Amino acid sequence: MKRTHNAADIDINTVDTEVVLNGWVDTRRDHGGLIFIDLRDRSGIIQVVFSPEVDMNSFHLAEQVRGEFVVAVRGKVSLRPPETENPNLKTGKVEVYVREMEVLNSAKTPPFYIENDIDVDENLRLKYRYLDLRRPEMKDNLMLRHRIIKIMRDFLDKRGFLEVETPILTKSTPEGARDYLVPSRVHPGEFFALPQSPQIFKQMLMVAGMEKYFQVARCFRDEDLRADRQPEFTQLDMEMSFIDEEDIFELIEKMMVDIFREIGREIKTPFPRITYDEAMAKYGSDSPDLRFNLEIVDLTNIVRDCDFKVFASATKSGGVVRAINAKTCGSFTRRKIDELGAIAVGNGAKGMAWIVVTESELRSPITKFFSEEKMQEILDALDAQPGDLLLFAADTADTVSRVLGVLRMELAKRLNLIDEDTLNFTWVIDFPLLEYDDEEKRYVAVHHPFTSPRVEDLELLDSDPSRVKARAYDLVLNGTEIGGGSIRIHRRDWQEKMFSLLGLTMEDAREKFGFMLDAFEYGTPPHGGIAFGIDRLIMIMAKRQSIRDVIAFPKTQSAACPMTDAPSGVSGKQLRELAIKIRDK
Repeated sequence: MKRTHNAADIDINTVDTEVVLNGWVDTRRDHGGLIFIDLRDRSGIIQVVFSPEVDMNSFHLAEQVRGEFVVAVRGKVSLRPPETENPNLKTGKVEVYVREMEVLNSAKTPPFYIENDIDVDENLRLKYRYLDLRRPEMKDNLMLRHRIIKIMRDFLDKRGFLEVETPILTKSTPEGARDYLVPSRVHPGEFFALPQSPQIFKQMLMVAGMEKYFQVARCFRDEDLRADRQPEFTQLDMEMSFIDEEDIFELIEKMMVDIFREIGREIKTPFPRITYDEAMAKYGSDSPDLRFNLEIVDLTNIVRDCDFKVFASATKSGGVVRAINAKTCGSFTRRKIDELGAIAVGNGAKGMAWIVVTESELRSPITKFFSEEKMQEILDALDAQPGDLLLFAADTADTVSRVLGVLRMELAKRLNLIDEDTLNFTWVIDFPLLEYDDEEKRYVAVHHPFTSPRVEDLELLDSDPSRVKARAYDLVLNGTEIGGGSIRIHRRDWQEKMFSLLGLTMEDAREKFGFMLDAFEYGTPPHGGIAFGIDRLIMIMAKRQSIRDVIAFPKTQSAACPMTDAPSGVSGKQLRELAIKIRDK
């Protein structure tokens, strides 16, 4: 009873052929004289028919099987009567009359239906992930993932890239998310770290003269989770020597064309570009969703000397005043406006000013603080028309961007402004190299400490580091960052300067990155690269809401695996071998 065909292989060309099929019982229907079973394997579903006139033993066996039993059947392919054809199935014109059946394994009743669009708690799906993955939509997600990764590999292989694996057990270099640590038995009291990315190793490969490297890399970060984050994830990592930003942009855009053609989507290149400063000012995000307009407008200079204390104090302290014109939202009830205000406060605002524009008046608690001329300037800047709702934020630039960016997305959802079928790719460029951390009282790298500053900004590293722009870039798709990279520092003196700006002493730098600094003294080429979150990309392509739906065995938002009960305790013997003692909670 060894399989001769997959279910989806059965079509009108195999009529009158004897076939052997193996798979799972998807559904079973007993019509008295005939029993119909939809047999499912990875390729799809085929209807098989049991008739006492064909084989009595098989008919009686079919009476006993249930959903998810694993069976083998032998029979002849026949055309279905025209009135019983199923246009929803690829195999809907044919069926197999069974002459022999064997039950390869029985099955308990599953805790949920093996079908699409089930309304089941996700933790239950993850506990029985092996059943969840039988559902057609989940199987299709993994098959799509396989095809896309193959396209990536083939694309880069044709362009001279080498796939090189880098270590999973490496040195802890905490400068971002927390590392996952692995104790060493051979070196008691010392630890490996799981890599947050192959960043240092891929730069070492450029020092080694590989010139073009890529890897489908597993990465690990001990950070708080959400829908598009996992403690372990997969990225397409690549690095190139003797290139600049334009080379990377051109390469990646061509790869995206190939990738999205796989799902029948043609995308236009070149992708538009927007600077970080423009993205934050106009859209309140460094990964802006540009499928709709709803731009943020800066009013700082207009309201700088106004009598409204909230605006005036913000501008005097170096902050900004910006606003969104929520077109047609003037009909919102006070309750809906207050809901938006609560969202603003929840994202760091001290409050939210608003104006409703009508045919005859402006309704708002703040209009009395503005002269008629000043109010007209505000209305003109926002292109305000009767029926509009104007929402204002006044604070530091970072806070205002965050608040209005969230409100912009909330309004887009409420007003159905987002076309889910649109693909909007955008490069975000000219990121800051550094930002000042008020808690730690030092500069931190916006991307990572190996990102090169723009050459024209090198002098600012000594005088005003916050103004230095990085040679960094992100690729954003529909408001989600799917890839990011930079041109790297390739000189030891520049790298040491960067470490010093981040508050590392030379002793600290040598302890953590001495091997890298040493390597830079042996002829390091200029180089740069980019990494893509494969999970995020597939999530968007499969139109899913969470990357957990495109990962075979993901963790929950609490970084646990319900199926295996990981993480779990270990025996005292194992801990003693590692010279580790667990402190009481």
